[in-house]
Amino acid sequence: MEVPNNKTAIDSNRQAWNDSARHHRESAEWQTLLSDVSQADFSCLDDTLRGLLEQVGVDGQEVIQLGCNNGRESLSLFALGARTVVGVDQSSAFLEQARELSQRSPHNAEFIESDIHHLPASLHSRFDVALITIGVLNWMPDIGEFFRHVALTLKPGGKLVIYETHPFLEMVDPDGEDPYRLVSSYFRAEPFVQEEPIVYVGKVEQQAAKSYWFVHTLGAIFSGAIAAGLNIAHFKEYPHSNREEVYDQYLNQPAQMPLCFTLVASKA
Repeated sequence: MEVPNNKTAIDSNRQAWNDSARHHRESAEWQTLLSDVSQADFSCLDDTLRGLLEQVGVDGQEVIQLGCNNGRESLSLFALGARTVVGVDQSSAFLEQARELSQRSPHNAEFIESDIHHLPASLHSRFDVALITIGVLNWMPDIGEFFRHVALTLKPGGKLVIYETHPFLEMVDPDGEDPYRLVSSYFRAEPFVQEEPIVYVGKVEQQAAKSYWFVHTLGAIFSGAIAAGLNIAHFKEYPHSNREEVYDQYLNQPAQMPLCFTLVASKA
């Protein structure tokens, strides 16, 4: 297949998310969020991420979430005592949803529309903690360049916290006839391409801009972070899934795959 240049992939991914936003707003989960976020102690973070953030320490800190989607996780950081929270995403349509949730919330998060590769200078060297959660790394065509921009947001000694799906899962197809058969290389170079809206359950049979999902090995992730001046202090793999429900079939197997991971690194 023809691999797009990085700018084309990033621009197309932005449009694909904008094309997909209304399908998320039309879900039952959105109506639940609108109600739940009005509570001062609202949090959608699972035990793994919440425990890690408590260990890292966000109480009283300035926190940025890069790739914040509709802002639900950004707003959850206030329940852990974050002093200020900024969410960044390149999808204007999802940021509309984030600002709607923020208006319902008793907390005041700031949401900024920006491609992470072109962050405004006002975000440089400002934050104690930068957060990246599931479904961010794989939208990035150059993981090393991405980490260089992430590192720019942190103060010296600031910490990057990542909670992501494991790259091993890119080797299998949970919807395939045999979901345990390896169908793609761990070292796959070309991105997966989709031309339907990006949704978390099932498929929407409509046309949308092409989205490009890039496979990054753990080695590439580690090397990219280190090259960006980030010192890795924590890395852990887990047998539970933080991905779509279809991946739950890989839980509790005799030969258990790692399904997600956490990583913490500090800026030198």
